[in-house]
Amino acid sequence: MTLHRRRIKQTRSLEERMAEQADKLKDKASQLPAGAERESLLKRARVAETGAHLVDWIQSPGLQPPK
Repeated sequence: MTLHRRRIKQTRSLEERMAEQADKLKDKASQLPAGAERESLLKRARVAETGAHLVDWIQSPGLQPPK
């Protein structure tokens, strides 16, 4: 018996999805009182924002291949 991989066609870019995830996490965190759970959500939001900006950083003109 072979297992088939479930394939999903993404309609939005990874950057858009990560930015949306970061916004959702920030909203959830804003509704919680200060504490470990809130800090955990804010940390996950920062990671998602960083991931959303990776393509911009990689394609920036400041990064040049070695000559």
